[in-house]
Amino acid sequence: MADLRSALDGASRDRVAIGHFNVSDIVALRASFAAARELAVPVLIGVSEGERDFIGVDQIAALVKSLREEYDYPVFLNADHTHTLERAIEAAKAGFDEVIFDGSSLDFETNVKQTKQAVQELKSINQDIIVEGEIGYIGTSSVIHDDVPAGVGVLTTPEEAKQFVDATKIDVLAPAVGNMHGLLRSMVSGEAHKHLNIPRIREIKEASRVFLTLHGGSGTDDADLAAAIEAGMDIIHINTELRVAWRRGLESALREHPDEVTTYKLLPAAYDKVHEVALERLKLFNQASTASR
Repeated sequence: MADLRSALDGASRDRVAIGHFNVSDIVALRASFAAARELAVPVLIGVSEGERDFIGVDQIAALVKSLREEYDYPVFLNADHTHTLERAIEAAKAGFDEVIFDGSSLDFETNVKQTKQAVQELKSINQDIIVEGEIGYIGTSSVIHDDVPAGVGVLTTPEEAKQFVDATKIDVLAPAVGNMHGLLRSMVSGEAHKHLNIPRIREIKEASRVFLTLHGGSGTDDADLAAAIEAGMDIIHINTELRVAWRRGLESALREHPDEVTTYKLLPAAYDKVHEVALERLKLFNQASTASR
């Protein structure tokens, strides 16, 4: 079975992207994993610091490991948006395949310094771990927004990307290219979509020469996502769409069975909705590979 770096090499070669789905419970984990297996494509499971606090660092690592070993399947685990070296080391020691050291809220020089240190520390724990760095502000929360958060919209430049990668030696770069964490209310219903700067993605890819991640992929126009992958995006994060799907599924179950209190009889509706979103996103991200089979 391929490791994460090999999976990323394959995605880059085939001009497809690995889907990254954040989870907070076993419902979203199993639904995302099942969707990937249906399409026979790799998948990244992500847990932010808040999600790790809820589900448990060692516990999510054990769950993902059990799926990988039982099914001999390329399912990988990412410590999403890790803001301190202590939390990054914790994830690396637990066996995570990737850690995103997020210093994007810092000034550029401090971000470089701290990310470089994180790369060195994490590689000393596991030389094969994938370390991602981030430059550019795209908001901080996978929630429903009334308005675009202040500061969102400034794009990462190719020059910044190259300087950052060269200085830190990261494996993966997360730039700001028109993306944004969370959804606007108009996006929840599908009335509006996010749009990406595709030429800028291509320029950053050419300048940085590393794997690229698109954070805040929820609510992005499908054509833009396909074009972003063609331009060089290797990983695409989906979180808010799954959270909305999970809630809608549970709400429908509660409406249909108002007196039901058995958890495992209510949660399958949430599973179904999350699975539906994950499956459709993975189909889009893997158009080239699925079309060739």
